[in-house]
Amino acid sequence: MAGTSTVTETNFDDLPLLYRGKVRDVYQPSESELLLVATDRLSAFDCILPTPIRLKGSVLTSLSVFWFGKLSSARNNHLITADFDQMPEPARRHEELRGRSMLVKKTKVFPVECVVRGYLEGSGWKDYQATGEICSHRLRRSSPLVSRRQRCRRATCWSCSPSCRRRIASCCAACATRRTSTRSI
Repeated sequence: MAGTSTVTETNFDDLPLLYRGKVRDVYQPSESELLLVATDRLSAFDCILPTPIRLKGSVLTSLSVFWFGKLSSARNNHLITADFDQMPEPARRHEELRGRSMLVKKTKVFPVECVVRGYLEGSGWKDYQATGEICSHRLRRSSPLVSRRQRCRRATCWSCSPSCRRRIASCCAACATRRTSTRSI
């Protein structure tokens, strides 16, 4: 894993910064590749919080690499490498990128995001209490997700609800036009 220092922002004169997100800094080392750098910034509800979490970026990168590898036989993905020693030379000049960066193919973003719930908590619980719905989808009282109607109880099925990042239109309007699906756990 990367060193023990906290990384809240990266800045490299020899790598062109393309975008700085809530957690990741994105560089473009070539026309066809991007370097995704997971920082230790902490975000919640589209806000960056003031206290970073040490090694969070390394953990996020490790999780991503695991799932890209696990799902690679089912679907191609954009990962080229997360091996620091195989990164382009300008990236290898910066040891703080070790363990927290991935070299990926530059692709067009397909802006889909969802929340998968195995527990009824957070905004889903609040929505359900107020309206009997999650993301504008009415749940039957007998639904395995809410049949016990107790906060934080493990559901007997999972629910997948659409979600939107703030920069993609209005989440409420987008969610209102989609349905929530459920599957057995």
